[in-house]
Amino acid sequence: MTNVSLFSGKLVCTSPNLGPIYYERASSMTSESNPPILAEKSYAEDAVFRPENLLREGRRQRDVAMGDVPEVCLLDPDGDIVRWLIDQKKANRSRFWACYHTDLYTLEHEGRQVGVIGNAVGAAFAVLLAEQLFVSGCKLLVSITSAGQLAKEMKTPCFLLIDKALRDEGTSYHYLPPSDYASAPDGLLSRLTGAFSDLPFSVLQGPTWTTDAPYRETETAIAANRARGILAVEMEAAALYAFANARGKPVVCFAHITNQMALAGDDFEKGEADGAVASLAVLNAVAAALVNPPGDCF
Repeated sequence: MTNVSLFSGKLVCTSPNLGPIYYERASSMTSESNPPILAEKSYAEDAVFRPENLLREGRRQRDVAMGDVPEVCLLDPDGDIVRWLIDQKKANRSRFWACYHTDLYTLEHEGRQVGVIGNAVGAAFAVLLAEQLFVSGCKLLVSITSAGQLAKEMKTPCFLLIDKALRDEGTSYHYLPPSDYASAPDGLLSRLTGAFSDLPFSVLQGPTWTTDAPYRETETAIAANRARGILAVEMEAAALYAFANARGKPVVCFAHITNQMALAGDDFEKGEADGAVASLAVLNAVAAALVNPPGDCF
């Protein structure tokens, strides 16, 4: 058990594994009431460092050809979709994507050009890529991330259309003032009503918990979030929705609920092709509902 107490003007957290850990009291923070992540935010002010400028330099240094990415793009945090597409020779690396950190793969899917980036794990990285995608020609961004099950009655694996995400990460607070949740952009979810009815599996809708620290998902935190009615835990949605609302960009997030946080064996099973086939069907249903006809995004 971890105990917290005061000692010589400092808080002491006593851990059975680490012993006493000393850290300064809250009064020494940047603000008397706010930790640094909430201090000195000016949400209406433009940033000095801009994604288009970074991509300009990446294009110059790496001799990347001029051109746009597909209007519909997918973030694939696990990388399973990208790996399957490459293995099946269904996708090619884009010669127009000037990002320093990732490759973008393009494919023709159901008559529509789609871009996919794999291994976009975590809130900060997902939003970094979202910023760069929307200045590179993307007009609709979908994220499909694997997630841990919180709702005990849920049968997995299954897909969850995330309507709001608890902001237990850091990136969202750089885009929107503090609040408990970041919600999907206004109007998007209503346009997805009935979009998944023809799929051979169900797509649920509900809230998730976005965390930056998956290995700090404690019993206390899990119980508290279950009590809030949260269905699953993931690592990107709150930040992506905060970005989407702050920037006025269409972003839709799904949790592919595949695990119970490895509490038992035979966990993290996604189904056929590690979930790639089903995930692409979800992506196509979203694009068909929000982009009509192909090439006419919003």
